[in-house]
Amino acid sequence: MKCKINRNAAKVLKEMLADAEEGKMIRVVIDYMHGDHAHYKLVIDLPTEYDEIVKTDKDIEVLLDKREEWLDGVWIQYFYVPQEELVITNPTKSPHVHNH
Repeated sequence: MKCKINRNAAKVLKEMLADAEEGKMIRVVIDYMHGDHAHYKLVIDLPTEYDEIVKTDKDIEVLLDKREEWLDGVWIQYFYVPQEELVITNPTKSPHVHNH
């Protein structure tokens, strides 16, 4: 499975992990699906037997449930403009961009 993170998101995720309990990691989950696309969110969670721990090029490991094809290829981005927000998309699965 694959996951990309932009530099701004890496900074925010490292801050989230600094406050997390030991052993917990960033997990991308599907918040809900409709039509031909999914909405994603981040949670702090412990790995399970169903997870793949994906190493990113920003030295952050992300949990993705191997059973969920919509998670393969997610892209976690953080933008400061026009407002500060995390944006999680999967350009390999959906033509739409959704903000979170």
